[in-house]
Amino acid sequence: MRRGIDRDSLGVYYFGLLKKYFPSPAALIRKEHAVPQKSRTGKAAAIKASSQKKAKYRVGVIASGRIAREHGRGWSECEHTQIVALGDVHPGSLKAYGEDFGVPPAKRYLDYREMLDKENLDIVSVCSWDPQHAEMTIAACARQPKLVLCEKPMAASVGEAEQMIIAAQRNNVKLAIGHQRRFYSAWEEARRLLLDGAIGQPRRLWSTVLQGMLNWGTHCIDFQRYVQGDPQAEWVMGQVERKTDHYIFGHRVEDRCSGIIGFPNGVEGVIENELGTWGGINCSIYGAEGMMEINDNSLKYMTSKKAGWQVFEPTEKTRVGYGDAFVRQAYAICEWLEGKIEDYRGEAKHGRAALEIMMGVYESARMRERVKLPLQTRANPLDVAVESGQWPVERPGRWDERSFLVRGEDMTWVK
Repeated sequence: MRRGIDRDSLGVYYFGLLKKYFPSPAALIRKEHAVPQKSRTGKAAAIKASSQKKAKYRVGVIASGRIAREHGRGWSECEHTQIVALGDVHPGSLKAYGEDFGVPPAKRYLDYREMLDKENLDIVSVCSWDPQHAEMTIAACARQPKLVLCEKPMAASVGEAEQMIIAAQRNNVKLAIGHQRRFYSAWEEARRLLLDGAIGQPRRLWSTVLQGMLNWGTHCIDFQRYVQGDPQAEWVMGQVERKTDHYIFGHRVEDRCSGIIGFPNGVEGVIENELGTWGGINCSIYGAEGMMEINDNSLKYMTSKKAGWQVFEPTEKTRVGYGDAFVRQAYAICEWLEGKIEDYRGEAKHGRAALEIMMGVYESARMRERVKLPLQTRANPLDVAVESGQWPVERPGRWDERSFLVRGEDMTWVK
């Protein structure tokens, strides 16, 4: 385990997070996947509606774990989309997901490529663990659906992200990355306030996170770009500590890190991972005339024109789990496909930009210098540093923070 963190306290903390953010499949069916009563009444109604509606877009889902269920909820509650096929290597998970989302046995595949070849899909959701994102997205694009939605983080390196974009472009496929929190009403309001000058010229954005930069940190960095109108970062300065053989979702991660991000107009972003006890998806923004604080889907702000905090009331119909984010994401994707919007807020270029900043933190620490963007190193700098012996493991023993999500006897999906 990491130095300075009590094992028992860490276990209580993580399983507290598990209970709050990653409920059991039964709970997901019973509560989290239920939508407002006027449109659904529970699992049976969701399956009936999904199987009976005449949707415009046929959706195939790759992988059937926790986040795939959130994708499933989004597609099932969007009137324009229907999940028609599913691919997963685990038979039990495949069966459970298929039953919960109305995918018949004949449309459940143990080989996702067989699903892609046979099903003539319009949309493909890639919901696997992170190291498989590039491979599966490229394979999906090669079958030329209309759109591929890949979960965050986009990939494990800038090089992989670029290959995914090339695969989409050469097959005329739209590529989206699942930073679904861009659809939180609090995030939208924070962006509107900042761009309208409510707190004056922004000077610094500060986010603290737990459980790895590529895991939760990607949301914080994505928010720092989104709230400013998605500017391109100009440089990154970072520091990394990795003493244990630490993994999350099958990919290497740091034990701790921090980074400073140079945005245009002298604005700086700060990202800290595992340097304190305050985590989650958050950002404090300091401007010339006020400040604001985001903590997941809550927002409060203070301006020079009014004393005290002003609190924004989120507009979501449900506040359980991710709220309406995945449903709103599904509707926005349909609008993008139909040409009703030209720019989609979750387009691949934004996923790549967030990934490049994270890789920039690693590269700055590896090279011991401020790194200018765009990044020239296309491999994952953390992998390069570990595998070259530059950052040796001092406390041996591989461990993956998300091993509790794996079924059977394995401790990881990714070998």
